[in-house]
Amino acid sequence: MYRVKTIASGLTRPALYQLKCLHNQRFAEVTGVPFRKYASSAQTESFLNGSSGSYVETMYESWQKDPNSVHKSWKAYFEGQEFVRPPSLGGGVPSLSSFSSKDIKDNLEVGKLIEAYQRRGHNIATLDPLGLLDADLDPEIPKELLLSSYHWEESDLERKFTLPTTTYIGGSETEKPLKDIIERLKEVYCGHIGIELMHLNNKEQIDWIKKKFETPGIVRLTKEEKNTVLARLLRSQKFEEYLAKKWSSEKRFGLEGCEVLIPAMKTVIDTLSDRGVDDFIIGMPHRGRLNVLANVCRTPLERIFGQFDPDLERFEEGSGDVKYHLGMSIQRLNRVTNKNVSLSLVANPSHLEAVDPVVQGKTKAKQFYRGDSEGKKVVSMLLHGDAAFAGQGVVFETFHLSDLPDYTTNGTIHIVVNNQIGFTTDPRSARSSAYCTDGARMVNAPVFHVNADDPDAVVYVSKVAAEWRAEFGKDVVIDLVCYRKNGHNETDEPMFTQPLMYKKIAVQKPVLDQYAEQLIKEGVVTTKAYEEEIEKYNKICEEAFIHKKDHKKGEWLDSPWDNFFKKEGPGQERWMMVKPNTAVPEEKLNHIGLKVSSEPEDVSIHSGLKRIMKMRKQMVEKRQADWALGEALAWGSLLSEGYHVRLSGQDVERGTFSHRHAVLFDQNVDKKKIVPLNHLYPNQAKFQVHNSSLSEYGVLGFELGYSLENPYTLVIWEAQFGDFANTAQCIIDQFISSGKDKWTRESGITLLLPHGYDGMGPEHSSGRLERFLQMSNDDGDYFPPENEDFVTQQSHEINWFVCNFTTPANFFHAMRRQILLPFRRPLIVMSPKSLLRHKDAISSFDDMNEGSEFRRVIPDSGAATQNAAGVKKLIFCSGKVYYDLIYEREKKELNDQIAIARIEQISPFPFDLVKEEIQKYPKASINWVQEEHKNMGAWFYVEPRIRTVLTKLDMSDASIEYCGREPAASTAAGSKRSHLLQLASFLNEAVSLSE
Repeated sequence: MYRVKTIASGLTRPALYQLKCLHNQRFAEVTGVPFRKYASSAQTESFLNGSSGSYVETMYESWQKDPNSVHKSWKAYFEGQEFVRPPSLGGGVPSLSSFSSKDIKDNLEVGKLIEAYQRRGHNIATLDPLGLLDADLDPEIPKELLLSSYHWEESDLERKFTLPTTTYIGGSETEKPLKDIIERLKEVYCGHIGIELMHLNNKEQIDWIKKKFETPGIVRLTKEEKNTVLARLLRSQKFEEYLAKKWSSEKRFGLEGCEVLIPAMKTVIDTLSDRGVDDFIIGMPHRGRLNVLANVCRTPLERIFGQFDPDLERFEEGSGDVKYHLGMSIQRLNRVTNKNVSLSLVANPSHLEAVDPVVQGKTKAKQFYRGDSEGKKVVSMLLHGDAAFAGQGVVFETFHLSDLPDYTTNGTIHIVVNNQIGFTTDPRSARSSAYCTDGARMVNAPVFHVNADDPDAVVYVSKVAAEWRAEFGKDVVIDLVCYRKNGHNETDEPMFTQPLMYKKIAVQKPVLDQYAEQLIKEGVVTTKAYEEEIEKYNKICEEAFIHKKDHKKGEWLDSPWDNFFKKEGPGQERWMMVKPNTAVPEEKLNHIGLKVSSEPEDVSIHSGLKRIMKMRKQMVEKRQADWALGEALAWGSLLSEGYHVRLSGQDVERGTFSHRHAVLFDQNVDKKKIVPLNHLYPNQAKFQVHNSSLSEYGVLGFELGYSLENPYTLVIWEAQFGDFANTAQCIIDQFISSGKDKWTRESGITLLLPHGYDGMGPEHSSGRLERFLQMSNDDGDYFPPENEDFVTQQSHEINWFVCNFTTPANFFHAMRRQILLPFRRPLIVMSPKSLLRHKDAISSFDDMNEGSEFRRVIPDSGAATQNAAGVKKLIFCSGKVYYDLIYEREKKELNDQIAIARIEQISPFPFDLVKEEIQKYPKASINWVQEEHKNMGAWFYVEPRIRTVLTKLDMSDASIEYCGREPAASTAAGSKRSHLLQLASFLNEAVSLSE
């Protein structure tokens, strides 16, 4: 490629197109200069201004006859710069060389100028309502927007130029004076709206946006629409004023400074409702949430005001949450379109942007259940703060899911409430990018920056953004450049750190006052009518305040499962009446087993897979199941009963350890594959198994959201290794473990976290079992009442189940229990690695068919049970270490003197069954053995609970001995040798009897 930047003509982009396209031989023919890698500046200048004319003309004539006859770069050049060729006067093609190089150069530069405004006009748009900051943090005017960068003279401003096909500023006009071109470009791209569109890689989409803003005469808002905007703006501002007056010392994270958010959101809903959308899933931070609840979702004001009353009992159970974190779901009539719409505002914590993937997952689930594969009925809307949008990695992870076929929601409306400050941090210290929204560019989302003190501009942009989503099914960003009237909250003092900004804010006229004055001046509304509307809304607020104590409890649900929670008896909840039967008839086990172990007829699978399928079929014939077959039987049986199953995570289709092979790929045909679990029965439910992007935070949040929509779906997220959950800890801590307590929101999501010490080093050994147990809400000092409802009551009160299974059968029952329980709790599984192919980790069909059930504790069933009085040591353990213990016991010939019991469900703790085991062996010492280090694993959870059992048995003086690895900072040894030495040491200690 030739060095274009040295060309004196300044024709950087057109020259780039030309020089890239010149064939070596043709260049030599035209210029007489032998081809080499770089042409000199003088030679290139001469070529462009002189002899190039005949060459360009020849290429142009070829393109006229057949656009595909020229190189694609020439084709793009001529499509964009056709205006260079003046109208024909005689029917033939005139020679371009008959025009002066200045004519050609000036016309090309007009095209460059127009593109410069389309590309960079937003950098000088008037976006900050306070007039203090440049929204792109750069006070410099881009050089390509300066007339001094071009070769025009003063007289050229009055000169008319033919408009290129790359712009619509002329409407029906084909030419305009240069000064009018510049004026129109500034009006479109440098006013209160800044448009980022030229990063898009789709010409149709770019042209679509250009038409929406460049076309002359487009009426942004009618008088009727302006009246609607005023009414919505009035309610937005007066709502905040009322709260400030009644509860002046309360935190509410009000919307002052960006009251226009409400008209913006409602415009999006109106526009999409008119195009058939009737379901909106919304996620947002705390700022403005109460206002959105009141004026977008139209939650009764009585319920909102009730949250400010300290004497009201807000929740029937759980801890509850602050009012600006709560969610809700409501159906209402959209008065603009006269169509019913459903609105769901998802509850979320203060962890900014954490709700983003949750909303996307919930939206995806709703689209799935409604058969809305193109997102024509269900749409997600995400609100963001500027600092969080730029700074939080989960924003990137969520955007990264937007176009993935298994995770897309067909476009999200993103609205950024751009305070131009993050808590107390200046944006110049908070981001490296020009705009807080620059992350959206990676998925080719257009970005509309808009001055939030111009309601007309905001509402028009909102309308266009909604139309974009309806037209193209892709993400779009609205950046509301505003200010935050108060500090971080209403009790914060912002003058400490932003004195100049807040001096300006103190004298800034509220947007409602500005807009009302504008509309009164335009004759859209009268002063009297405006004042009457204010009085009317104040009366509504006063009436709601009087009746705030009448609001009902337990109505802050973003995912109501009304039919699921219905009562089935007088005063009895479903969970009190049902004990799930997780067993499956033998006939069904055989049918599913044979289906998933048979080679597909029309897919040529790998030879190694053929061996695996053959081995699976042999296991079915023997009435046995390993881990992979056990999970397939569990999921297949649920599918046969009409329950949708979704498995997602990194490499879940094959399985990290190559055990699952849920998807069989053709070895010869790209993208040809089969999912055996979707071919079990004619009317079965859908099985989805999706390899995810390399994301934990975003994908786990997505799957949580998916699980919230429908209680009759088994949603599973599998980590590649258990410790990968570390980077999803925010979702685990803030949503999964505590969601029911905070928001009375249930979820049956299942986490599979590969766990087990196999000498693979510290990073892939531990799923951090201790963290999940620490977050369990049961009381280690309390032994629940022993009655027939012991298990049901305990399961209902726990916040989640934490398990470490040792058999495929128990995993099978646990999977089915997740769906068959009449309530929902998350399930955390320390899933195995080495046990996936362990010769003894095999289950008989007898442990899964009629009469079998989930086992919270698996007692010893060997020689020790025949010699209970002579057993000297009772070992409790959990997970893979059980198999190490039984081998060591066998080696030392102590089978009848040491009993080993497996605690399969660690939380809620099986007090009753542990008590039974201790009672069996009256002379045995009690030991807890684990492979994890002493400061990790289950020890600190089980130790006080076993003591509680001993107290119940009047054995308070009995001791509980720990046996396992010593405390450590790292989860596991880095070398295989150290690992084996540690293992041998604690196994020898565990399976030994004191003299």
